[in-house]
Amino acid sequence: MTQEPSFQTIVEQCDFLELKYDFNDRGVLRHTETQRPFVFNYYEDVFEKNIKRYQALGHLLEQFIYELLEKVCKLQKVHIPLDTDEESRRFFFMNESALTNHHPALLALLQDHGVFQAGQWSQQAVLHHGLHQGSQIPCIQMALQAHYGVIVANPNDSFAGLKMEKEWESLWAQNIEPSSLKTIEPDSFVSLQQPPQCVPERHSITPEEHVAYIWDHFISKTEGQNVVFIAHGYGGLVFMDLLARRKWEVMNKVCAVALIDSEHHVGHQLGNDGQLLAWIKHHCREWVTSPKPLDKPATTVLRKDFPMVSAGTEERNLAPSSSLQSVFKYFKKALKAKATINFSRMPIATRSSTKRK
Repeated sequence: MTQEPSFQTIVEQCDFLELKYDFNDRGVLRHTETQRPFVFNYYEDVFEKNIKRYQALGHLLEQFIYELLEKVCKLQKVHIPLDTDEESRRFFFMNESALTNHHPALLALLQDHGVFQAGQWSQQAVLHHGLHQGSQIPCIQMALQAHYGVIVANPNDSFAGLKMEKEWESLWAQNIEPSSLKTIEPDSFVSLQQPPQCVPERHSITPEEHVAYIWDHFISKTEGQNVVFIAHGYGGLVFMDLLARRKWEVMNKVCAVALIDSEHHVGHQLGNDGQLLAWIKHHCREWVTSPKPLDKPATTVLRKDFPMVSAGTEERNLAPSSSLQSVFKYFKKALKAKATINFSRMPIATRSSTKRK
């Protein structure tokens, strides 16, 4: 019998003694001795040391969620590119029968950009709110219960170990008093004001190239025609890039796209292509952060390309989990509508058409 993944077991194998954390029965991260939530400013005002501690915890969290994907969700790690055995290969996850026609749909998950890897919507949401809000596990389980095939992209794998100053700034602000900023080294404080520094590893590929490769070698080869996407943040930009690159393939194979607080730009990415603009109008819906209740219309002056509704939260990191039930209702309706259209287009057998010639 396979043993359930244990975050505590992974932590115990780490040399970082200050990481005494584990997930409780509700999937919320707590200190094993004090039961207090995760705190970024563990070493009072020692910025670099707190960063190293956070990076170590993020790496352990990454390994734990990979185990959940494989042992709980029963997904397989697929290494790419397929034509090489180099150790520098990247990977993503999918279930064994994802590419067959045994499923009503194939779901592909595209996350936001950041230091977090496959299986996470937001590392900060996992640390501060729990696995149910920050990881993709509930979404994957819901898809598997609906008998979907599942592909979990890993677009941030090329940027593992980056200094993401914007992320550090957010965590720092959550855990210290403004008066404490006086004790921060000037160079450290200045670095917080700079844009995120993203220096990919050698032989790495961009998120757009990562998803295009998965499309070309896996999704495009599915036996079924019902592909659906959930794209959060930068993942929305990546999807629109894929749509522009593989126009006819995507338009013919994808039947619904759920964009969540997306960073796409239709004008820049799709231009004035009337066919693409008409397609996204009928096949895309976006859930945006808003004070309005879930699913209430949330159109803006800048965006009217397709329906937009509230995600039911004003927190970007919580938008995927907050809108999850609504997203799957949208998929169910889209799949039902497509099945009805396909059925109506089927040739009707008549007595004359069945006569031998």
